[in-house]
Amino acid sequence: MSTVAATAPETTASIASIAEIFADAGATGFLHAREIGVDIGPEVTVGADEPVVLASVFKILVLTAFVRAVADGELDPTERTTVTARYRIGGVGTAGFADDVEVSWRDLALNMMTMSDNAATDVIYHRLGAEAVNRVIADLELRGTRLIGCCEDLFASVIADLGGAADSDLDDLFTEATAEQILALDAVQPLRTSHSTPRDVTTLLNALWTDTAASAEACRQARDIMALQIWPHRLTSGFPGEVRIAAKTGTLPSWRNEAGVVTYPDGRQYAVAVFTRADSLVDRQPLVDASIGRAAFAAVEHLRAQTA
Repeated sequence: MSTVAATAPETTASIASIAEIFADAGATGFLHAREIGVDIGPEVTVGADEPVVLASVFKILVLTAFVRAVADGELDPTERTTVTARYRIGGVGTAGFADDVEVSWRDLALNMMTMSDNAATDVIYHRLGAEAVNRVIADLELRGTRLIGCCEDLFASVIADLGGAADSDLDDLFTEATAEQILALDAVQPLRTSHSTPRDVTTLLNALWTDTAASAEACRQARDIMALQIWPHRLTSGFPGEVRIAAKTGTLPSWRNEAGVVTYPDGRQYAVAVFTRADSLVDRQPLVDASIGRAAFAAVEHLRAQTA
């Protein structure tokens, strides 16, 4: 059972209503919201310390390692590399291309974050090395966070769990799998795959927005890239147009997530990490997607009411 709490007294709207937003959409939700740069202050929590499946939210960690490497002179962002058939696993961006493509490292980072290009992610991850990404976790003391590797490793675990071979088509395996088999996958069990907690994720976001995750210029580059994400159906859907959002989504069977920073016209900024586990395996779940934005908005408005 998720817990719901706030460090400050409740206002007229009950914090418990946030958990109801998820339940009404047919999901269990996990959320943490805090103001950027405020180490001790109001927070909103709905199972904020429970382990959750990261899915593509882990790409924020890869991005942080990337901008660190660029700042340290270990990687020239304008250098070009080739995304080969090894990474052609389907989906958006270079992952779905029919042919090999030559592209700069900085454009791969852009694809990784704006459209969640899995191939771009893995090429960057392999260039940096797992140690560089894990160092971000250690440096920021994200004690509830652990990665099993990159997208390639995640998909390999799914193929193995579904009884496939190295050359099996993942879509075909999913089509033939039962609901019970999918729900039993390591990839959708938090402690058996890449996982974190909502609180760890907002800690990471706060570090990027306060220039403590890397150099000031490196953090600015990460923030600028995250502000270009193209998906409007989750976090963005809950906020009015004058609120700026920089975020990253994540999706796996039953899991729909998004974490990011929302900036209000008055300049105040809030880190929000929202993870949901749907009751159904239906591919399209607009109610669950929308609940992410609705819950995030309710949480941030609660924070603003506490410190008005």
